[in-house]
Amino acid sequence: MRNLKLFKIIIFSFFTIIISAASFAQRRDLNDGFAAVPGERGGQEMFGPYDIVAGWPQDIADLPGHDAWTYGAGQSVFAESPDRVFMLFRGELPNIARPGTFVVYDGNGPGVSYPVAQVPWRNASVGPRSSLPGSLDGGDQDRGTYGLDHRWEHTLIVANRDGEIIEEWTQWDHLFRRPHFVTIDPFDPEKKVWIVDDYRHAIFVFSNDGSELLNTIGVPNERGNDESHFYRPTFLTFTEDHVFVADGYINTRVVKLDKDGNFVMTWGQPGERGGNETRPGYFNNVHGIAANLDEGLIYVNDRGNRRVQIFDFDGNYQDEWSFGPAPTDIHLIYMGDDGTLWAADRATSKILGYNPDGELIYSWGIFGDFPGAFFGVHAMSVDQEGNFYVAEVGGGRVQKFTPRNGARQETLLARPVYSAWE
Repeated sequence: MRNLKLFKIIIFSFFTIIISAASFAQRRDLNDGFAAVPGERGGQEMFGPYDIVAGWPQDIADLPGHDAWTYGAGQSVFAESPDRVFMLFRGELPNIARPGTFVVYDGNGPGVSYPVAQVPWRNASVGPRSSLPGSLDGGDQDRGTYGLDHRWEHTLIVANRDGEIIEEWTQWDHLFRRPHFVTIDPFDPEKKVWIVDDYRHAIFVFSNDGSELLNTIGVPNERGNDESHFYRPTFLTFTEDHVFVADGYINTRVVKLDKDGNFVMTWGQPGERGGNETRPGYFNNVHGIAANLDEGLIYVNDRGNRRVQIFDFDGNYQDEWSFGPAPTDIHLIYMGDDGTLWAADRATSKILGYNPDGELIYSWGIFGDFPGAFFGVHAMSVDQEGNFYVAEVGGGRVQKFTPRNGARQETLLARPVYSAWE
């Protein structure tokens, strides 16, 4: 009997130790698991797993004769390499400092202080001080006076790793109305530059040095929903043999092209407005697209319905998940070579990472116009060294981040697929 009691005590003690060790390990894992850099004390992960490179790139105001101007809305960014980063802007805006605080009062109600403290005072994408191409030809909207409120110059520039502007593609300013996205096909050894212009309903393909316009896909200034027309296309992504276009703000479809830009097929139907559409293959604002090459899948940002829908390369529906309830507003999605899907939420100013099953891995981001904060992230890119870039429509800028020492790999955006060059 005494031996039995002793045996029970030993067994109880053993399991107590095991449970305590597991509990301690769980607490330790939890303590480590929510930080981008394990073991770091203090801080608040304001910039997640990255450090901001303040002052990158140089301002347009640094260029001769441009001291009165700065960048318009930051539409897109693509890093061909750390030493050649393409940036798209909606022209230039007046280079004016934040005004001092004053009271706005019209005599009919309470006065308010302007600008509001601790928030951006100017939105580069909205209002009469927003550079939009409609102001050049009397179309779209009245955006103020050309040459005073805005200028349609430097829509596409290229910077090196230090942020120095090394190329100015101003020879093509006249071609664009609202250049929305810039990229290069990773399977193309010639590294042709693709630009989606949603206001011209077309895609322009240039030689890598910008000297030649090689191809125009779609009919510029003609909108439509057929084999030869787009209606405000937004983004595109590549597989080894095809190009997939998100089409787009008005059309509600994905267009599959061959490598030469010839129509192959399309899928997608107009969904119900209001963000409540749940039917597979029905869209409301197709604003972002990414390819998972290993799994043979196309991820489509169904922005108006706050979800991502997943299809195979032939447009067959596979799966979906929600990005969350209103006011969620996902501007774009990105997938590198590890299969993690990253999304930029304009409403929350967060960068969100999901595994292939849609489980949230990590998120970070803070609203503002100071270095490292976000104001309307509209594009993301990663170079071969792991540096991270964002373009902001609200902030009117492009920013560069470098990985923090010791940052967990799963919290970093993976490098893109590079096949034809590296």
